Amino acid sequence: MRQKQALSWSIRALCGAASLALVACSDNSDAPDPAPAPAPPPIEVETKTNILFIVLDDVGMDQLEIFGYGGETPPATPTIAELAGAGVSFTDAWSMPACSTTRAVMFEGRFPLRTNVKAALGPNDLANAMTSPYTTTIPKLLAGQGYESALFGKFHIALQGNYPAGDALVHDLGWDYFAGWLDETGEPTSVDTTAGGVAPEGTYSCGFVPDGTQPNGADSGACYLADGSCTEHGGGIIAPGRSCRDEGGIFDPNTSCQSTLPQHLDFNRMNAHSVSPMVYNFPDGSVERLALTDPRSRQFRTRFAVDEAAEWINSRAADQPWMATVSFASIHTPLVQPPVDLASPANVNSTNLDCGNIVVQRILSNLMLESLDLEIGRLLVATGLASRDADGELVYTPEATDTMVVILGDNGTQGSSVKFPFDAGRAKGTAYQSGVWVPLIVSGPQVSAPGRQVTSMVNVVDLFALFGEIAGIEDVQAEVPLTLDAAPMLPYLTNPEQPSIRDWNYTEVGLNLQANGEVNGPCVPGSCTQIPNIRSICEDNNGVWWGKGNEASFNGVPAPEEGFTYCSQVLDFVTSNGGEPFNILPLVSIAVRNENYKLVENTFKDCSSGICVDNTQLELFAIDQPISTPWLDKEGDELPLDALDESAQAALTELTERLAALRATVIDCPGDGNIDGVVDEIDLQEWEKFANATGLSSVYDLNLDGRTDALDEAIIVQNQGLDCRSGGA
Repeated sequence: MRQKQALSWSIRALCGAASLALVACSDNSDAPDPAPAPAPPPIEVETKTNILFIVLDDVGMDQLEIFGYGGETPPATPTIAELAGAGVSFTDAWSMPACSTTRAVMFEGRFPLRTNVKAALGPNDLANAMTSPYTTTIPKLLAGQGYESALFGKFHIALQGNYPAGDALVHDLGWDYFAGWLDETGEPTSVDTTAGGVAPEGTYSCGFVPDGTQPNGADSGACYLADGSCTEHGGGIIAPGRSCRDEGGIFDPNTSCQSTLPQHLDFNRMNAHSVSPMVYNFPDGSVERLALTDPRSRQFRTRFAVDEAAEWINSRAADQPWMATVSFASIHTPLVQPPVDLASPANVNSTNLDCGNIVVQRILSNLMLESLDLEIGRLLVATGLASRDADGELVYTPEATDTMVVILGDNGTQGSSVKFPFDAGRAKGTAYQSGVWVPLIVSGPQVSAPGRQVTSMVNVVDLFALFGEIAGIEDVQAEVPLTLDAAPMLPYLTNPEQPSIRDWNYTEVGLNLQANGEVNGPCVPGSCTQIPNIRSICEDNNGVWWGKGNEASFNGVPAPEEGFTYCSQVLDFVTSNGGEPFNILPLVSIAVRNENYKLVENTFKDCSSGICVDNTQLELFAIDQPISTPWLDKEGDELPLDALDESAQAALTELTERLAALRATVIDCPGDGNIDGVVDEIDLQEWEKFANATGLSSVYDLNLDGRTDALDEAIIVQNQGLDCRSGGA
């Protein structure tokens, strides 16, 4: 691909030369025509580098063999290995502990204490806990450099239900084009265990009819597609029910095709990663929402994202710079078998794995990660960034391309898929190392000395700076009116000797603002956590839901019909009914580190007295990270705070002060809904726009009651003229 020349640069170059200034740049129309000048030498054209950003869901450092891990049976990821070998691998990258939190941080360049996105978004979350339409996102930043931006797959930094723009929210936040899913949580749906209505609820743990060797299985039947067509399936080594699901159909076992669709088949059911409510945002601001009966909605999410991304990239003009974000849903739960043609050759026959079997979870996560790797390779080839040799091996020569490829895991691995020796009990959703240590690979024409590792600390927030730097912005902060937390990253790519830029790192997870003051209910998949925002996600992770709408009980004693609000209440209930105590994961978990020590601040809700109060605990860890063994800050490794040596005590003081200083940069500015640091007439105008539109939760729901109304207007009026720009808005 050729790239767009920077016209303004070219004009400056021409007009900066004295010999050409009078000829090319003079506006003196009365001057006589000069003698013809010799043709100028060719001008070196400034080009823009395209950006392909690939996000892997719930893929922590523990998953990949190229970083030295992957467990006893690492998944085969040759494409990712090829990209790492041709680029730079960052071995000390931190994410936020949850998917929405990470995404908001990297797309805004601001930590969660500024974005206010503290956890994975749920259907009850207020718009104030989502990415604001007033913030500068990466696509808005790059638009100033002439880029077009698109996002494919998972979005999950805002949800349409309580968001001002509804289904058009992706365009509202700066992307020119979007093809993906905006369902109530932004996550993959639960498995439809009826397989489209052909069996009672709970029959099929994988969402399709297995072959005849399995309970309720079948070796033949009719496969109905959403367009009304039907073919009869049978025989072969692949369960016909799986083949039918892979085609987007519903398999009716032990039957022949009928002229009309059988009434018991239900095409409105969702089926995990294979059936999704797809939404498009177009450049003109229009929106298309697909029905679940639309064939485009009935395909594996990984394949959908790659197909859409390849089509969009290949449709860009040769001189049009672009950024494409391909945001996969794998290997997020529910863990399922990918389509047969996306499984690695060694695992094609794994057609009857029990997706509900905990023992099988790591096998399934391997299959899903291997299918991701295959699809990344397909995307590279389809867009001309790589090719295949005669043996089918990927050939990738980044210096011959005009595109930087960035691969990131959005947070640590979900506990059920964590690979040894990483800590399944301190994984995704926690600020411990297994929850925030993620793979980050950058490859492309700007990389010097490819194949190396960078051991310096980086944070996902720094990607905001990196993408701006790749686009040619020398001072990213100068382009953004808000306080940024992003540190430069491009020097690590261009200078193999670059010393560390960060001397500290930060991560945070907590609870989002919800309507009526509600919080995520308790979920017990071993330890009690409040990270899952709805019951189905809890159960996808093999947990028992104790929140609203629960059916939980212990020793024959049912939980209250309204459920429990906090894990502490569940613990009291279980122990009072003869059960053993269990571990409770924190509601809020924050970590800050320097080169040698890490401070973790965990906040729990203690309800043992009958009144629920916050209980904050500090833990200090020494960072010892030899190449042979990972640093994981496991339980029992924390230092005794009442018996620290001089070095550890100094670190505790330093990190405590750094955390306090960071918090002090967040300035409360009541009434400033558009986050420009001033409460003024514009805020009244914007409030009125949202209040007159729906009156529902918006960025101008200033009192956080779930509505935009006169109470919010009063806050703006009361604070008219307030200027908060001297702080860190």
